[in-house]
Amino acid sequence: MDLVTLLPSFGNLLYTLAAFVIALSVIVTVHEFGHYIIGRWSGIHAEVFSLGFGPVIYSRVDRRGTRWQVAALPLGGYVKFLGDANAASAGADEETMAQLTPGEKRHTMHGAPLWARAATVAAGPVFNFILSIALFAAIFMTVGVATDTPSVGATHALPGGIGGLRSGDEIRAIEGRPTPDYPALHEVADALPTLERMQYLVARAGGEATVEGPAVYPARVDTVSPDSAAMAAGLRPGDVILAIDGAPVRSFAELQGIVKAAGGAPLDLRVWREGEAEFEVTLTPKRTDLPLREGGFETRFLIGIGGGFFFEPVTRSVGPLEAVSAGAGQVSFVITSSLSALTHMVTGAISSCNLRGPLGIAETSGAAASAGFTDFIWFLAVLSTAVGLMNLFPIPVLDGGHLVFHAWEWAAGKPPPDGVMRVLMLLGLVLVLSLMAFGLTNDLFC
Repeated sequence: MDLVTLLPSFGNLLYTLAAFVIALSVIVTVHEFGHYIIGRWSGIHAEVFSLGFGPVIYSRVDRRGTRWQVAALPLGGYVKFLGDANAASAGADEETMAQLTPGEKRHTMHGAPLWARAATVAAGPVFNFILSIALFAAIFMTVGVATDTPSVGATHALPGGIGGLRSGDEIRAIEGRPTPDYPALHEVADALPTLERMQYLVARAGGEATVEGPAVYPARVDTVSPDSAAMAAGLRPGDVILAIDGAPVRSFAELQGIVKAAGGAPLDLRVWREGEAEFEVTLTPKRTDLPLREGGFETRFLIGIGGGFFFEPVTRSVGPLEAVSAGAGQVSFVITSSLSALTHMVTGAISSCNLRGPLGIAETSGAAASAGFTDFIWFLAVLSTAVGLMNLFPIPVLDGGHLVFHAWEWAAGKPPPDGVMRVLMLLGLVLVLSLMAFGLTNDLFC
């Protein structure tokens, strides 16, 4: 194998790594800034704010005496407060604390009031959630949301065309069934038999017209999931599945039914791609545990593509309040589905392969970046929520563990003994490293 054949793979690897480093750096910076700024407002002095670990590449000291630095290993970050023995704020530097006056100790993580320490610790995950809500809201405000009435915006290329439909048409009925809104459109599309051509009643130029058009949900690839069989087979958004194992496919529902009936067996797909000759690919569906909106999971074999309408819906702009509300709802869904996934993995209801490690996250970062800026921002918001949630777990060395210690101090009137703290911190570190190793094993062998 010569160097030229290696260049594409090497380029993809660099792209994936760059996307992962950017995503992680943004999330870590926001997380640690939460600790820093709430600590500062609470009267706790930060000595070091570091993005990354290891040898320092760049640093400067601001007028408050905080050193801001970028280190060589961009795999995390930390804020070291006055009096901390280490970057994890796991204990006090007794030598430093002994040299401080009572007034100066107030500006340390170990001499500040309990409320200030708890607020500083909680701020990291909270800022992650705020970042996620802001990113989701920005997407909703930029992209907009579909209008209440089904209306045709841009249309997608299909091998048989879209018949007499035009951009701007308002869909009022399909095969005689009214479609006053999108829920009704979904219901009608699911209830109708699959036909090569359907009759659409549309509002157009102040009147109505009946025209032919394709299935509401054609067998068109709208999205390709990272680390999926479809991605491995080279399928792209815009591809149309013409047949599976020789059987014609006329709609996305038919495609789903064939894949489901296959039960994980390999499938031969004939694919249409605009501007190219038809081609065939063979892929094997992957066992996937899908979170449900109402809670729980559904296990299915999937090829990893998403479908959609034959058109892009006409959208309306979204105001800040509506966008923030929608963003908060999305964060809530990510949190509940993540907790449900962990519960189901612990009980064995779903595969433990759903827990991904750094390689899996890096691969997903690269795939999201390749899909486009909006997809990458959406992934960034999801990952920020996951990082905030993980840090709230009651595990020593994580923020949630520190909050448990603060709760103990509030209830008992004094912090846990130093010896107990050291043992718990060591156990927490072992647990976190074990989980990371387990995730990495899943990345390599699942």
